[in-house]
Amino acid sequence: MSIPFRQAIKVGSYLIRQQLAGRKRFPLVLMMEPLFRCNLACAGCGKIDYPDEILNRRLSVEDALASVDECGAPIVTLAGGEPLLHKDLAQIVEGIIARKKFVIVCTNALLLAKRIDQFKPSPYFNWSIHLDGDKEMHDAAVCQEGVYERAIEAIKLAKSKGFRVTTNSTFFSNTDPARAAAFLDEITKLGVESMTVSPGYAYERAPDQTHFLNRARTKELFRGIFKRGRGGRNWPLLGTGLFFDFLAGNVSYHCTPWGMPLRTVFGWQRPCYLLGESYAPSFKALMEETDWDAYGVGNYEKCADCMVHSGFEATAVSDMFKRPWRAAWIALFGVRTEGPMAPDIPLDRQRPAEYVFDANVATLTQLREHEAAQRAKRPPTAA
Repeated sequence: MSIPFRQAIKVGSYLIRQQLAGRKRFPLVLMMEPLFRCNLACAGCGKIDYPDEILNRRLSVEDALASVDECGAPIVTLAGGEPLLHKDLAQIVEGIIARKKFVIVCTNALLLAKRIDQFKPSPYFNWSIHLDGDKEMHDAAVCQEGVYERAIEAIKLAKSKGFRVTTNSTFFSNTDPARAAAFLDEITKLGVESMTVSPGYAYERAPDQTHFLNRARTKELFRGIFKRGRGGRNWPLLGTGLFFDFLAGNVSYHCTPWGMPLRTVFGWQRPCYLLGESYAPSFKALMEETDWDAYGVGNYEKCADCMVHSGFEATAVSDMFKRPWRAAWIALFGVRTEGPMAPDIPLDRQRPAEYVFDANVATLTQLREHEAAQRAKRPPTAA
């Protein structure tokens, strides 16, 4: 589907190097949340459900760039929270670009007009504007009126200044396929370079738990959307055609949770971007000490309904290398939207969900307080 040529070449060469080196687990995209605080309170997001002492924390420029180096992924996505609330975001972006890595800033765009002149256009940089549908759909999703219109104005502003601009959209159980397809048509007309689409994932702390998709509904929804866009070919969708084929239920995949690891103010989140059950002190510890077999569809109840790009895009990329003819077929003819669906992964052996959010926050808060107290006891460094 729609991937910039420079990025496709660089990511392709990176993947080939990993394959030649015989590495079974390696990152494709580093997801980074340099803060949790946000200027919206979306009903479907649990990211801001922390006490103020945690919401006030920020990853430093040094820690952020050290994490980029430690992980080594060719693409870095900066999210949150709202990343434009981080006063040093421009320095972080600049440092990532200097490393010749692709950086994506995911933003609700409310602060974009105010902050945009701190950034410079680059083939390694793009804004990803959050839009969960048309005006009514998006404003309802973010629980605030007028946000959609400000996001559209931000897209136009960023494009006028020479920036690469993409959008990211999450669809929920109350999404109408025809309306979602019409929305994708309208955003395509704005001239955005590409669009990310994904089903909503059930954050356990989200205020609204009623509109998350199960797997059957996800497949029906995306078949309905793609059917109205010539199998998805009408739109510059960002990602592999095989991932969209997966969303439409034409293939069954296990997730690749290490493909898009997450770095936050707490450390490296286990096991994945969406599911935070513990934290590792380093990327190496995340990769080597996580019990990966304990998670994923069929293994863990919390993962049962997940079909989100952060877990399955890396699987689709791996499949593309194994079966390139399938990717070529989808590129030519689009995603199949009729006929039988692939058998799904059975859930009869999955372990029950564990709810550890409060315990994690308490433990991490105590740890940070201890570290701060130890720093305060150290004698000042000589000038």
